[in-house]
Amino acid sequence: MQRTARLLARRRAKGKPRGLPALLFFTDPVRTPDPESVAVRLPPGSAIVYRTFGAPDAEDRARRLKAIARARGLKLLIGQDAALARRVDADGVHLPERLAHRAGPLKRARPGWIVTCAAHSLRAARAGEADALVISAIFPSRSASAGAPLGPVRLAAMIRAANRPAYALGGVNEKTARRLLDTGLIGLAAVEGVAF
Repeated sequence: MQRTARLLARRRAKGKPRGLPALLFFTDPVRTPDPESVAVRLPPGSAIVYRTFGAPDAEDRARRLKAIARARGLKLLIGQDAALARRVDADGVHLPERLAHRAGPLKRARPGWIVTCAAHSLRAARAGEADALVISAIFPSRSASAGAPLGPVRLAAMIRAANRPAYALGGVNEKTARRLLDTGLIGLAAVEGVAF
């Protein structure tokens, strides 16, 4: 999958939105219980999206991930929790679709942050002011919250209609990622797909 992310990065180099990585690693307490072991192997320029899911040790883990990110040339985004992102000096936040309306205020309050937002429909993709969308699910996924897969054709149509930078998430791995090369993505996102 890293190879495909690099191909996408080369294709988007001229029009690439500044500061947006080509690969997003989304943490998951069940499917990637040791996100640090994945983070230390991510290629430089990637990003970790730490989703806390209410973990009692969230701040400690976020600080460990921030240290790895700093040492390896990665970005750290915190899922949903802007207060935690501020406390650990993260590089931004990732918002669930239901909180897309917070993207604009967050960007104005923290101009240096990267703000991404989940999108599961065209309506959601057109809403909000996030720097980039994370569109899902693209392929069948083991995520409990994944809906019916969009597939590459519907993904490409959604990206064109939304006219915004977008990542693909959901069933994205080394095998499926190559099917996304001509969809207009700026990068790829995965949970287990990057867990080497």
